This record gives sequence, structure tokens and C-alpha cells, in this order.
Amino acid sequence: MTTVAAYAAPAAKAPLERTTIERREVGEFDVLIDIKFAGICHSDIHQAREGWGEAIFPMVPGHEIAGIVSEVGAGVTKYQVGDRVGVGCLVDSCRECESCKAGEEQYCTGGNVGTYNAVGKDGEPTYGGYSEKVVVDENFVVRIPDALSLDVAAPLLCAGITTYSPLKHWNAGPGKKVAVLGMGGLGHMGVKIAHALGAEVTVLSQSLRKKDDGLKLGADHYYATSDEQTFKDLQGSFDLILSTVSAPLDFGAFLSLLKRDGALVNVGAPEEPIALNLFSVIAGRKTLAGSMIGGIAETQEMLDFCAEHGFGAEIEVISADQINEAYERVLASDVRYRFVIDTATI
Repeated sequence: MTTVAAYAAPAAKAPLERTTIERREVGEFDVLIDIKFAGICHSDIHQAREGWGEAIFPMVPGHEIAGIVSEVGAGVTKYQVGDRVGVGCLVDSCRECESCKAGEEQYCTGGNVGTYNAVGKDGEPTYGGYSEKVVVDENFVVRIPDALSLDVAAPLLCAGITTYSPLKHWNAGPGKKVAVLGMGGLGHMGVKIAHALGAEVTVLSQSLRKKDDGLKLGADHYYATSDEQTFKDLQGSFDLILSTVSAPLDFGAFLSLLKRDGALVNVGAPEEPIALNLFSVIAGRKTLAGSMIGGIAETQEMLDFCAEHGFGAEIEVISADQINEAYERVLASDVRYRFVIDTATI
């Protein structure tokens, strides 16, 4: 075992603090990564504060990891020392179920293993990217293209793939009208990716406060959902609405904005249950759906796509001692648009 510095939540809702954790020795098919940057995802806050249910403590969050390979196991064939790599939300899966064989490990029915707040196949808890180093099986590591700097690439490992996967699955592209609901860490990536795919993109946000940003990032239109006229003007407009919001919504109102056979796809996960009148779905043969991150191969595809189109995430780099402040700013929507920890400061 190797001892490394990390920032951990010692208990639910407790402030994160500097500590040390143990990383396993590099196995035959493992890659040791010197972490350079780690993004802060809203789901880190949900889990550190047990918003989604009972969690494992102490918890080292972080599933947006970018770094450099510093050691490889004897059986590793995909990477070598010095490679620029990333790790997202998963570090293992059963590898045998239908989903895994299809390259969609995020839907593993045998039980995938999260990068943190999970138990690995060795029976030990997993610890995430708010740390100096991580050891990961090579099959759950992706290559970061040279065209992307590591800091702007880190959030792509969750925010990027979480929006890319449903946009691809529901065929966002030329001739399609796509609305991105929420202009935050996920939403701003949804705008960039939908625009790069060739769709006509509309942002639906509570206010017009971020309108200039949205248009600059690729949106064609920008509307405030706090304005009742928005729902009148846009009724029946969209082929696809991608909801990145992690708070309860009036889903009936947003379903009314879809065309016949349109889909409202959720990637945000509110802590509270929602109420829905099913006539909102029945009328117009509409779909209310969900999507969870993406598989390893699709994550690599997304990174290559972003590199080809010349963009990463919009970020604010912070030092590790600013993590707790950053959590509060995320909750206050006071970040444009993703905090990234410089792990050299841990």
C-alpha cells in the first residue's frame, strides 16, 4: 500500500479536511496516475452530505480526474509512463453482463464500482480524485488528447460525458431543435456539445443573467423560465430537452415544450421525488427519460470529439484549501462553470 495526501469528508455534512489515504500497490493490469487536476461535481456534494442516501465515510470525492501515468503493471498494454490520462465516474464493473459487453458499463447489472463512495472487488472502499495519486485498472482509464489541457479536460470526465451520451443517443444534430435546461456545470457543456453536433440550441435558465455566456458558448436562443411567456412562446418547439437541473421541476410545463415524439431527458438527479400528471406524457407520445454518464469507449469518443472541436470545460482553478468554500459557491450557482482543484496544493 502507498500513503498519499487527500481531502476527505470525515462524516456526512462535515467540512472536508486534509488527511492521508492508502492506495493499493500497482497490480498486473493497473495504472498509477499522478493526479494533476480534479473537477468538483455537484454529485460530490450530494454524496458528501448524504443527499442521495447513506454513504461511506471517510469519503474522498472526485470523479473528474486528469493526470499523468507514473507507473504501469506488467500486463498493461494501453498506456505507458508519461501518458496524459483521465478517470471518470467508474473504476470497475462486472465486465460480463449485457451492458458491459455492449460498452455501457454505467448500466452494469452485475454491479459497477464508483470511483469513490463505493466498495471495490477487493472489499476496500474506493477513494476519488481529491488526492495526489490513484491506481486504476487500465480498462477504466481514458486517454486525454494533446489538444486539451489537463485542467479543462478534467470536468469532461463527468460533465462532458453526462451530456454527450444523451445528446448522441437521442440524435441531436442538424435539423434538430435541442433545449438545454440549466446553465451550470453540466448545462454549459450541453450547450457546447449540442452546438458542435450541429443542432439548433436553446438555453432554458431561471433568468437571463448568463445569456451572454450561453450565446458565446454556442446557444442560438436563450429564455428565462421564470417568465411565464416563455412557456407560451415555446410550446411544442423542441425535439429534445436535456435537463441538467438537480432540483425538482414542473415537468408537465417542460413536457409541453416538446414536439410530438419529443423527449425530455434528465441527467440531473434531484434529492426529492417528483410529481407528474401522466397526461403530460401521453399527450403527444412524448418520452420522459434519464441518462447516466457513459461507457468507457464513449467517454474516449467524447474526449476526442471535444479535442477535434477545440473546447474543454469553462473552469475556475482553485487550491485544495478552497474546497469547502467552492461547495457553498456551487450550491449558490456562483461558478462559471466548473471548479477544478489544482491537486499540487493538496
